[in-house]
Amino acid sequence: MPAPDRLDPAIDALAERLRPDAKSLIVSLYGDAVTPHGGVIWLGSLVDLVEPFGLNDRVVRTSVFRLSREGWLTSTQVGRRSAYGLTESGRRRFEAADRIIYAGRREPWSGRWTVVFTGLVDGEAREALRRDLGWQGFGQLMPGVMIHPEPDEAALRQALADAVAEDRAVAMRAAGEDWASPDSLRDLVARAWDLAALAAGYADFLDAFRPFLARVERGELTPRAAFRLRILLVHAWRRAILRDPLLPEELLPADWPGAAARLLVRNLYRAVRAPAETHVARTMLTPDGPVGLPSANYWSRFGGLVEETA
Repeated sequence: MPAPDRLDPAIDALAERLRPDAKSLIVSLYGDAVTPHGGVIWLGSLVDLVEPFGLNDRVVRTSVFRLSREGWLTSTQVGRRSAYGLTESGRRRFEAADRIIYAGRREPWSGRWTVVFTGLVDGEAREALRRDLGWQGFGQLMPGVMIHPEPDEAALRQALADAVAEDRAVAMRAAGEDWASPDSLRDLVARAWDLAALAAGYADFLDAFRPFLARVERGELTPRAAFRLRILLVHAWRRAILRDPLLPEELLPADWPGAAARLLVRNLYRAVRAPAETHVARTMLTPDGPVGLPSANYWSRFGGLVEETA
């Protein structure tokens, strides 16, 4: 029999601390483990993958059904078995999120801003657009005016299309003047984004996961435990980073905890990657059979997974 994993009690306590919602956890698992292996999985295999998180068959089926109704997943029936993969809109949303979650080193800021005026968009569509832009990190400067220094242009265009707002919303680019006061820029940022709440989220993330890095690097970690830790890591990181507008360093406080959190998630993800992939390979089955190596995009996560140094 294999020796018991020394990290299991700590991972149990971490899961209890995070208390991930079943549907949200499955979204994290799909993005991190399923999509690099083709994006389609048998429902029974998905049940096996989430078993380490204490989710039973009924909870998984209910969550998958809800994700299908919300347009994230679509099913394929093969005899009495069902396989689930991403819808086209779900795939686009996952790709947009992945570019943020697994980003490597950021490019220097150009000093330009994107401003979206939503005031002419009709009521329900305007609210849907505001939520979508908020999810992309836009801040609301005032009613009907949302801003971002470095938005994902493809995701912005898709948000306007999804809200059927291309012919009513107005998007503009603006460049800050050299003579503008740094204090005025900080006031603008403080008006549009709640940096205190974002900093508190990062501080909580660091407090939850910092103790694991040294223990993972020096102790034995079973593939199952590594997989649990990796999914919980990505789930918590996704919750923190997708709320962050990812403002340039020039607009952030000097002691911004987001930088330390990004370094920690990168190093811890690299440390658990290999044994976690072993568990995925042993557990995940697709309509094409057992999974092989992950896709090329997988290896570019966090600036590159092949290189294991900090």
